Amino acid sequence: MAVARLAAVAAWVPYRSWGWAAAPVGPHRGLGALLALIPQRAPRWLPACRQKTSLSFLNRPDLPNLAYKKLKGKSPGIVFIPGYLSYMNGTKALAIEEFCKSLGHACIRFDYSGVGSSDGNLEESTLGKWRKDVLSIIDDLADGPQILVGSSLGGWLMLHAAIARPEKVVALIGVATAADTLVTKFNQLPVELKKEVEMKGVWSMPSKYSEEGVYNVQYSFIKEAEHHCLLHSPIPVNCPIRLLHGMKDDIVPWHTSMQVADRVLSTDVDVILRKHSDHQMKEKADIQLLVYTIDDLIDKLSTIVN
Repeated sequence: MAVARLAAVAAWVPYRSWGWAAAPVGPHRGLGALLALIPQRAPRWLPACRQKTSLSFLNRPDLPNLAYKKLKGKSPGIVFIPGYLSYMNGTKALAIEEFCKSLGHACIRFDYSGVGSSDGNLEESTLGKWRKDVLSIIDDLADGPQILVGSSLGGWLMLHAAIARPEKVVALIGVATAADTLVTKFNQLPVELKKEVEMKGVWSMPSKYSEEGVYNVQYSFIKEAEHHCLLHSPIPVNCPIRLLHGMKDDIVPWHTSMQVADRVLSTDVDVILRKHSDHQMKEKADIQLLVYTIDDLIDKLSTIVN
């Protein structure tokens, strides 16, 4: 079993050097050893022949139906939680699903209500509603223990899910974790601009990752998100946590991951910084680091169980 998994992981090794630094916050073992054991070879990058996962919908009484794709497999399963206005078909989501397929582990990816293929109205979306979306996926679709992988705003929501479902969420991986970031950035605006946003009802937040050059964030979304901020007090999450962040991130400062690491109660926390990576962290080496981290946690959890 271990040999098969090592072979699967080896297929994702980059041909060039990694260029990342780990800042361990608690006792962690395995990732460094795993990297040392895997021979350098050319990467297998998102093979064209990918097992098809059909689009399905989770029907919820009185709530929008959620679009999702589920890959069946072993536990622990992986649930990918996307970023703000990101879809289930993004680079990281597809890479994680493909990697889970190579290991034989379950994987779920989905769209928030009001986003992508899911039902709902984006203008009526709130962080609280998206939190309910994540919990619906965990409660109604995920079988057994789960590792949550949260990207950007999804990293904020994965923390909430771990707080709400400690018996089912056994580990967390945050990619550019944006805990409290939207609220923090808005509060840093000049008073005049904040008043203007309040009057218009929309904050046109500049972003090079949007085709329009801005993300139009509803003022109601920002105000509701204030009720879900976490960094002002200890975060009651005790499972293993890995936080990956690019130091070139101009959307969510990498210091945010350090704050999360400091606030969570867990003592098994690593912050891994990539010096030249940006907010999206979707270059080949970024993805390879991500799948290594997933494999390392699977191995760690399997060792604990056995």
